[in-house]
Amino acid sequence: MTLALRYAVRSDVGLLREGNEDSAYAGPRLLAVADGMGGHAAGEVASAVAIATLAGLDDDLPASELEIALSTAVAHANQILHDMVSADPSIGGMGTTLTAMLWSGSKVALCHIGDSRAYVLSGDKFRQITHDHTLVQSLVDDGRISPDEAATHPQRSLLLRALDGTSEAEPDLSIREAYLGDRYLLCSDGLSGVVSEETLHRTLAAVDEPEDAVLQLVELAIRGGGPDNITCIVADVVDSSTAPSAPSHGSVMAGAASNGGRPTIRTDSPAARAHLLSQTTPQPAIVVDHQDPAPRDAHDEEETEPPRRRWPIVTSLFVLLVVVVIGGLYLGWRYTQDQYYVGIDGGNVAIFRGINQSVAGINLSHVHERTDIPLSGVPSPDSSTIRATVSASSLVAAQTIVNNIRKDYQNCQAAYAAKRQFDLAQVRYRSALHNYQKKYGNDKVQRTAKGKITATPPPKPSGTPPTIPAGCPGPAATGSGSGS
Repeated sequence: MTLALRYAVRSDVGLLREGNEDSAYAGPRLLAVADGMGGHAAGEVASAVAIATLAGLDDDLPASELEIALSTAVAHANQILHDMVSADPSIGGMGTTLTAMLWSGSKVALCHIGDSRAYVLSGDKFRQITHDHTLVQSLVDDGRISPDEAATHPQRSLLLRALDGTSEAEPDLSIREAYLGDRYLLCSDGLSGVVSEETLHRTLAAVDEPEDAVLQLVELAIRGGGPDNITCIVADVVDSSTAPSAPSHGSVMAGAASNGGRPTIRTDSPAARAHLLSQTTPQPAIVVDHQDPAPRDAHDEEETEPPRRRWPIVTSLFVLLVVVVIGGLYLGWRYTQDQYYVGIDGGNVAIFRGINQSVAGINLSHVHERTDIPLSGVPSPDSSTIRATVSASSLVAAQTIVNNIRKDYQNCQAAYAAKRQFDLAQVRYRSALHNYQKKYGNDKVQRTAKGKITATPPPKPSGTPPTIPAGCPGPAATGSGSGS
């Protein structure tokens, strides 16, 4: 039995991004997804560099060389990014995630850095086989927040590791065994951050063809709002000699690595139609046939047709323009009233309704809910994010963000309160011990000549000093608010 891959890849800009910073590669022995970051700082360049550098590995390599080949290619890509930033500091800040799988027979090497993901569906079991290199994942690993809290954490997109050319690349590398019938999914967080793991499992288990599967996965992400670029690869492990459909042979690049090319979504759902309406397509050139009769002269037309009355047309167009403008302003205002964000009001954390912008001096947001959480008492990672405001898709989402902030704030309060109690106990103990020593001349148990105890030194407080959570601003800044 000879194992091979049958795969499909899809990359879409999504509904809210102006360009596609994702890149992907799918070939007979290599699958890879990269999610660029940096926006104007050339995130699409970083992802394309990573994919283009790895593409050369899509060859017949011994299983013993898979890990070192991936590690060397990643280091080379990181060096290229370093050289690019050194030559042009204006693109400093760009970077990319990378999740790649390199095959040799039944052995597959997995390389991962960042928060793009790889999953495997084996039989009826579906699981994630990469570990996100994000701040919130580290908080989950430490037991400080739950996975549900991580989904709405204001810093859920903060990466701890990435390819950025400024630090040494530290990808996770491992060797896995591939089995006939396994189905792999590699994707950027534009898919995994919008579509639940349960839905991913159900879709991959129900849709037979990889091409149909990637189309449906992208459609699900668009239906969920499509807030980010969406890239995914679905690959089935097949027997090259007995599989009903032949294994894939060609290699495909998608997203930024393919010069921004993006296939049209081939579905007819409402979400897909709305998505297509948001895109623009260059108009085809008009071909002029020189055998056509020459156009009539304008003077000839004036001689044969009476002058046209244009004022009614102009008036109608003006009225139509006014209606369109007023209607657009109303729809824009209605849109702002469906948006929420978390920011600062009077030094305290607050939920705002609207968007954090103003037009012609008119503020497009107002305070919806005030809290008694002082910004000065919020841990520094949260406070810096709140100062920049944290967008929320709904009021419930904004309240969830505030609840997470409140927990961090209250954890700081509780830690400093415990430390004050501990310090007070120490002060009282030292004072009592001083008085005891002054009275008896030592800190020993006092006894009569017959051995009867007449006095004992004060007991030393038990326990160790409480640990203050990282980022807490200091006891003077925590305040005392705890309500909502």
